[in-house]
Amino acid sequence: MPTYPRSLCWFRRDLRLHDHAALYHALKDSSAVRCVFVFDTEILDKLIDKNDRRVQFIWHCLSELQENLQAHGSTLQVLHGNAREVIPRIAHKLDVQAVFCNHDYEPDARHRDAEVEGELTKQGIAFHHYKDQVIFDQSEIVTGSGNPFKVFTPYKNAWLKKLDGYFMQAYPVEKHFHSLACCSPEKLPDLENLGFVSSDLESVPKGESGAEKLFSDFTQRIRQYKETRDFPALYGGSFLSLHLRFGTISIRRLVSHAFYAGGEGATTWLSELIWREFYQMLLYHHPHLAQGQTFKPQFNTIAYTNDAKKFAAWCKARTGFPLIDAAMRQLNQTGYMHNRLRMVAASFLVKDLHIDWRWGERYFAQHLLDFDLASNNGGWQWVASTGCDAQPWFRIFNPITQSKKFDEQGIFIRSYLPELERCPNRWIHAPWLMPLSEQQSCGVLIGKDYPTPIVDHALARIKTLELYQQAEKLYKSA
Repeated sequence: MPTYPRSLCWFRRDLRLHDHAALYHALKDSSAVRCVFVFDTEILDKLIDKNDRRVQFIWHCLSELQENLQAHGSTLQVLHGNAREVIPRIAHKLDVQAVFCNHDYEPDARHRDAEVEGELTKQGIAFHHYKDQVIFDQSEIVTGSGNPFKVFTPYKNAWLKKLDGYFMQAYPVEKHFHSLACCSPEKLPDLENLGFVSSDLESVPKGESGAEKLFSDFTQRIRQYKETRDFPALYGGSFLSLHLRFGTISIRRLVSHAFYAGGEGATTWLSELIWREFYQMLLYHHPHLAQGQTFKPQFNTIAYTNDAKKFAAWCKARTGFPLIDAAMRQLNQTGYMHNRLRMVAASFLVKDLHIDWRWGERYFAQHLLDFDLASNNGGWQWVASTGCDAQPWFRIFNPITQSKKFDEQGIFIRSYLPELERCPNRWIHAPWLMPLSEQQSCGVLIGKDYPTPIVDHALARIKTLELYQQAEKLYKSA
């Protein structure tokens, strides 16, 4: 016998029907399950750009999810408001006995869920939440003394050891579709009613079907992943980060394939999936990271120069360094940036321009389609050498060397900087070194058609070393 006559499944960052922990438990333990999603004004009101592509992506995912539920005689009710208030209200209105959802590890989300649970408890409504977006969460992977790991490699080894022989349960939701409540079709709110406008997302695969196509394609290329992943001009990535972020595909499915596929490509990709969980674990145990605090306290007050004009040049792809500018144009135009370029562009901002990593973190948070708080914060602190198991502060990416190594022929650069289309390969990575006669012959006058460099990398490197040495010295003397 089901435990509850009526329940509510609250979708958040898990916009799919299959292998869905909360939905599985709701259907298994209830006679009739209603499904709901809330466009949370607490989140939407913080978005600066009303063309924000993420809202439109979510809207399309919800449209497909709703169609899939309606094919089973049910529907997805999509609401707009403060989720802290909306969920207890709709639970009361529908007279449910329980609300089911999946864990969210971000500090604000944890506070929201605790408040929602408190309100539901006052009404006598149960609140159940489940692990779904990671394989191992919270304190499942800890040191021998029971503390969270602070270094990735030991964490990864412990993670893999626990995975070996671990029953990676997939949740067969489809076996219990008969428990979906019969409902009349619902209408999704228009983007305009949410305060947003449509943007160009035609080329982005959306919803569970889009994730499935990308995953199927990647499984045919995964053997080459290790060799191709660092070259932005190649079609080498999985392109699944966006779908992992919004849960249109199950992490269990991806990890299972990576673990059992074999080969260096799958092993390399699995390691990156483990990095994702490492950052989720860190944010859970160190929520102050979400407030702009560094993991390493000695670097919390580095004396960044924070030149606003240089920051604007970085944002607008006008630094004079082709690989950096091409990366920033990719981000600004598409909402995506190649993973190697995220590291190089971030390093350039912090260690060449001496701008606080938190400025860059916020910019990525505003523009990345696949923005995830834990991974974004972890990545920026890794590059800035302020984070847990971060890159040593004296390791500084050379933007020209990186350009030559990962875009040797300038193919990626030219795809986003058409003004350099006729620039010879010899000069494409540092066009300011090109003789004036060659500039004239290829139609690229530096300082007119393309900016002069806004910084000297060699001098900037020396300044960076001084900044970090000073920060460590001050911390030790405090």
